[in-house]
Amino acid sequence: MFQVTPIPAFNDNYIWTLADPAGPRVAVVDPGDAAPVRRYLEQRGLTLAAILVTHHHPDHTGGVTELAREFAAPVYGPAQSPFKGVDRPLNDGDSFELFGQTLAVREVPAHTLDHISYFNAGEPSQLFCGDTLFLAGCGRLFEGTAAQMQRAMDYFRTLPDDTEIYCTHEYSLSNLAFAAAVEPENDAIRDALERCRNLRDQHLPTLPSHIGSEKQINPFMRTHLDSVRESASRHASKALSGPVETLAAIREWKNQY
Repeated sequence: MFQVTPIPAFNDNYIWTLADPAGPRVAVVDPGDAAPVRRYLEQRGLTLAAILVTHHHPDHTGGVTELAREFAAPVYGPAQSPFKGVDRPLNDGDSFELFGQTLAVREVPAHTLDHISYFNAGEPSQLFCGDTLFLAGCGRLFEGTAAQMQRAMDYFRTLPDDTEIYCTHEYSLSNLAFAAAVEPENDAIRDALERCRNLRDQHLPTLPSHIGSEKQINPFMRTHLDSVRESASRHASKALSGPVETLAAIREWKNQY
């Protein structure tokens, strides 16, 4: 597994650093801003060895070109992307080596059509998922569909329960408040909300989450359950017939929450 450290950016972004155990090098995931990455490297005497991009939004790519030029770092990212700074294009099913570990690439379009995730099958395994899966949430459907997001959630559910989830935003408290509205009797959600409030009170990240936890608290990973479907149906004032309709309904509910 990688040693992973967050670099806070903007109001609620995390730029994740992946350390090379063999030397003073790191890779970064979704550097939307070059300045905090540069400060982090300078303060610790590190150099940048690689950049990983999950999708094209500026808060994930804004610092890529500057950092890649300064450090001559390769940029891994989706092959089919509006962002033109990728020089190591990746497609679904690809894999590559980073610091002696293998990252597997999965296309997870929904938030954007070019979105990919990176999975490291170490012990524990690690998932770098950008804006697709959040703690107790999922990304808005800016370009893709509910069916695509459901396929992404179904893929994430197949990963080991102890998989560490490194998403890119500190949305946990608002996501958990919404999850509690969807499933008010879910004790796991209440426990997660208390834990995350305590962390944020100490100005600490609530991340990483874990796949096993998300199966218990994340309504977007629980769309196959009657409790979520029935709650979504009541809110939508119509009967919903399956996971995709349920996900679409709770995503629209969350948009207005």
